[in-house]
Amino acid sequence: MTQLQANISAEKFQNAEQLWFWFLYSKQMRENNFGRMRATPTRRPCEVLDVETMITKLYLSGRLNDEQLCVMKKFGDRRRAPHQHIWGENRAAAMWNSAMNVLDIAARERGWIDE
Repeated sequence: MTQLQANISAEKFQNAEQLWFWFLYSKQMRENNFGRMRATPTRRPCEVLDVETMITKLYLSGRLNDEQLCVMKKFGDRRRAPHQHIWGENRAAAMWNSAMNVLDIAARERGWIDE
């Protein structure tokens, strides 16, 4: 850790959606070999692997299901949440909301989301 990194405190996420979008973006950057580049000096209270492990545990415990994960990935890649008032997205919006509630609870237990 550099001296600059040591002086910057970790910034918690505002909510589960922000955590999820950060996770997908960071994962994509790593897969495209941009992992060492940082757009901002903001440090987060967790690493990409931490979030991936949490999601896996939530899935294996049955707290997240296949349909929720598909909706999270589909709309996460679009960088937006599904909208309940768009007829073709209202079921996805319900899945998204239930998944974000599960993610929010788990992330708050770990101290990654502001209270």
